[in-house]
Amino acid sequence: MEVFTKKKSLCINGVLYDLSKPLVMGILNATPDSFYDGGRYPDAGSVIERVGQMVEEGACIIDVGGVSTRPGAVPVSEEEETRRLSWVMELVREKFPELIVSIDTFRSAVARKMVRDYGAGIINDVSSGSMDRKMAETIAGLNVPYIAMHMQGTPQNMQTAPQYDDPVNDILRYFAARTRELRNMGVADIIIDPGFGFGKTLDHNYILASRLEEFGMLGMPVMAGFSRKSMVCRLLRVNPAKALTGTIALNAIALLKGADILRVHDVREAVETITVVEQLKKKAGGQ
Repeated sequence: MEVFTKKKSLCINGVLYDLSKPLVMGILNATPDSFYDGGRYPDAGSVIERVGQMVEEGACIIDVGGVSTRPGAVPVSEEEETRRLSWVMELVREKFPELIVSIDTFRSAVARKMVRDYGAGIINDVSSGSMDRKMAETIAGLNVPYIAMHMQGTPQNMQTAPQYDDPVNDILRYFAARTRELRNMGVADIIIDPGFGFGKTLDHNYILASRLEEFGMLGMPVMAGFSRKSMVCRLLRVNPAKALTGTIALNAIALLKGADILRVHDVREAVETITVVEQLKKKAGGQ
């Protein structure tokens, strides 16, 4: 497999963002059924308060989702997803006009509307285009960064019996092929996400985390999303509400292994983790 020098910048809404220091992406789920924060933001006041809190704590990007992709999640129509996202984006654009917003969707029509009507700057697709074959050409036409995540199967069946010969090598080969296709279609800025918890067993997840640095060979920024997921809860035998300590530990490990973006529910803790790890790296490098 060809090895590339890792890209350390992203062009978002015409502005070049430096990735030499990792960024924090805060999660805002406009859903009633997401595994941790579903239903917490039912009205304008709660949305504005939550976004403001994440921005104040240091989030560079807010990731807004209108469909739960937890294992076994009930499918939601395109119309309902669009409705959920639109009212949130109207609020965000009114109160935080310069904020970078990522849209968590696998539908190309939803991606197009959110970018064109509300100025979304990034599209975050859990399926890397496998659930909507028009996604790649749509992203190329919109000229926005694209987060391509690996998922074995669909949210409805991904945890039934995930299997790999070698999870790291298999997913590396998947990304090598998929990102080549995306580039050939004109997608310029690609971020890769190994997809922790999406079609992986507990062992698969920890193998991926332990070898996360290998994804840097693809030459693209790497995003890690561990926040309060089952890989923490099952190991520690806790529920998502008590999974912050495990999340922080995994975030620190991911940063030491080259993660460029942390996708989290708990922004302040992630920002502080980055500060500590960056200081450690400086001292290890003799600075």
